[in-house]
Amino acid sequence: MIRSRLDITQIFCDVDDFYLQWSRLWQTQKQLPSMPNERRCRSRMSLSEVMTIVIAFHGSGFRTFKEFYTLQVLPHWNKAFPNLVSYNRFVELMPWSLMLLCCFLNTCKGEVTGISFVDSTPIEVCHPCRSRSHKVFKNIAGWGKNSMGWHYGFKLHLIINDRGELLAFKLTSGNVDDRKPVPEMSQGIFGKLFGDRGYISQALFEKLYEQRLKLITRYKKNMKQKLVKLIDKILLRKRALIETVNDQLKNMFQIEHSRHRSIGNFLVNLIAGLIAYSYLPHKPSLDLEPKALSALPPAVF
Repeated sequence: MIRSRLDITQIFCDVDDFYLQWSRLWQTQKQLPSMPNERRCRSRMSLSEVMTIVIAFHGSGFRTFKEFYTLQVLPHWNKAFPNLVSYNRFVELMPWSLMLLCCFLNTCKGEVTGISFVDSTPIEVCHPCRSRSHKVFKNIAGWGKNSMGWHYGFKLHLIINDRGELLAFKLTSGNVDDRKPVPEMSQGIFGKLFGDRGYISQALFEKLYEQRLKLITRYKKNMKQKLVKLIDKILLRKRALIETVNDQLKNMFQIEHSRHRSIGNFLVNLIAGLIAYSYLPHKPSLDLEPKALSALPPAVF
C-alpha cells in the first residue's frame, strides 16, 4: 500500500459538497447546458466518488491508473467506497465526470497577489515518430517546437502566483502561439506578469496594460535595452518557479502520457492532475515576506 501525497478525506469532502450543490442546481434551476435526449450517468457509484478516485490517482505514486485501481482502490478502499465497480466499468464512468471536474477546478484557483508568472509546456500524445499513425487526436493535436525540440500534441498554458498556486489555465493545440491565449487567461489578474522572451509583443503589452497588468520579459540581444527596476530583474530570475510547477505536473501528477485511448479520458486525466496539484500541501513558492533586520550598530563619527 503506497501512501498518498494528498489528503484524500479533505478532497472527498470538498468534491462531495460541490457535487451536492451542483445536483440541487441541476434538479431545480435547469440552467446547466445539456443536449437533446441527454442521458445522465447511472451507476451505483456517485460522480463525487468517481471524481475523488480520479484525483487521488495523481497523488498516489502509481504510474498507471489500472495499477492504482486494481492494487490500491479495490483491495484497500472498499470500506470507504462500498459501491466500487470493476476497473472496466470505472473507465466507462470517467468521461461522465469531465464537466464537473472542469467546474470544480475553477474553485481551486489561487489568490491574485500582484506577482504572476506565465509559461506554456507541451503535452505530448505520442512520440513524434508515430505522429502519422496516431488516430486518437487526429486533426486535433498539432506540431510545436520549443527549446527541447519538436513535439506532437497540445500546449498547456499556465499562469501562477508567487505562491505556486494556479490562477489560469488553457489547453490549445501544439502549434498555437504562446501569446495568443494570454489576454483571455489574464482576465481578473492585476499587477505584474513575468514571462520569457516568447511573450515579447508590443500589442500584447498594450492590451494587458489596459487590463491593469504589466507584462515584463527579458529583451532579445538585437533589441534596444531599457532600464528595468531592480525588483523586476530579481523576479525575472525567479521565473523558473513556473517551470518547476510544470515539471511537477508532468512527473509527480502525470498529466502527460501516451496511453490515452479517448479524448474524454485524456481531458479527465489532465483536469484531475491540475486539481490534485492544487491540493499539494507544499507547493513551489517564493519567499517574499519581509524579514526583520537586526538593529544596526550606532555610527562612529
